[in-house]
Amino acid sequence: MILMPGGRAGRQAAPFPPAGNFIEGDPVGTAGEVHTADADAAEELFRGVYPTLAGWVRRLVDDDDTAHEIASEAFVRLLSRWTRVDSPQSYLYMIATNLIRDHWRKAERERRAMRSVTAVADLDPVAYPVQDVDVRNLIASLPPRLRDPFLLYYYGGFGVREVATLLRRPEGTIKADLYAARARLRTALGERDA
Repeated sequence: MILMPGGRAGRQAAPFPPAGNFIEGDPVGTAGEVHTADADAAEELFRGVYPTLAGWVRRLVDDDDTAHEIASEAFVRLLSRWTRVDSPQSYLYMIATNLIRDHWRKAERERRAMRSVTAVADLDPVAYPVQDVDVRNLIASLPPRLRDPFLLYYYGGFGVREVATLLRRPEGTIKADLYAARARLRTALGERDA
C-alpha cells in the first residue's frame, strides 16, 4: 500500500494479475473503493497544490494563461500515472519544470523566426551591388579568428553564447573578437571613404 497525501491509503499496482478466474461477485476492497480513495487524494492534492504550482509557473513564464495551461497539463499527466508515483507533489513539479522548459524553447524558436522575418522585411529594397562586394571583400580580409564569430553573430543571427558554443571559445573571447572585427572594419571603411 502507498500512503497518499492527507494520510489516505492508495493502492499499489500488483506486479502480476491475481491467480484464478473471478467470475462472480466483487471482492471486498477492490475497484470501486480504491478509485474513490484515489479520487479523493487527487482532489485534495489539487486543492492544496494547484494555486502554489500555478503561481510558481506564472513567475517563470510571465503569462497567466500559459501558467494555468502548464499547471493543468502537469496535473493531467500526473493523474495518468497516479498509482505508480511515490511522491505525487514532487512528480508534479518535475512535470511542470519540463513543460516550462518546452515553453521556453518554443518561445525562443518563435523569437528567432520573427527576427529573421523582420530582418528580411527591414532590408533596403534598393540594392547596391558594388557596396556589397566591397563589404564582402572587407569581411573576407578579416582573419578567420575574427571572421567566424562576426559572420555567425551578425549574419547568422546567433547570440554571443551560441557563437561561443559553436566555436568552442569562452564568451568573453567572442565579445573581444567581435569588438576587434568591428574596429578593423571601421578602420578599413574609413580609409576607403577618405
